[in-house]
Amino acid sequence: MSTGPQLVRPSEPVERNWLPLIVAAIVVLAVAGALALFLGRGKTAPTVTPISAQPDPYAANLPISNLSMSESSSLSGGKVTYLDGQIVNHGNRTVTAIAIQVLFRDYAHEVAWNETQPLHLIRTREPYVDTEPVSAAPLKPGDQRDFRLIFDSVPDSWDGAFPDLRIIRVESN
Repeated sequence: MSTGPQLVRPSEPVERNWLPLIVAAIVVLAVAGALALFLGRGKTAPTVTPISAQPDPYAANLPISNLSMSESSSLSGGKVTYLDGQIVNHGNRTVTAIAIQVLFRDYAHEVAWNETQPLHLIRTREPYVDTEPVSAAPLKPGDQRDFRLIFDSVPDSWDGAFPDLRIIRVESN
């Protein structure tokens, strides 16, 4: 026995609560912004100093020794090259900043990569190597300190030998 078609009452329109969606969007944007700041912090285009630039006159008092190089993979799939060494202040001034020119050469001994960057001193080695600018721990006369230079990109044409290092600028008290 059939009663015929039945009428279905339309449900009352449900008002959508947009608050959780707005909060989720704000959280996603905040996380993306924080990552962009963290990953991009201090990353600027490498500074290039002409090869003909004269070294700073005080550079003769800042010999560099005990160089070593290492590489590691970056989170983005590239490789990072580290150049570690020691620097000594044999002069009579307290050094607060050092800009160093690094020249990577190819197999023909031509400059394959020219980059100038501030020298960073090694603050701690455990649990990981942490660096700081020279201004955070000025290099007093007679001080010897370890340093690290970090290169996010080195050309494939680099011959693998230690690069040439030239102290281009020294700031002191």
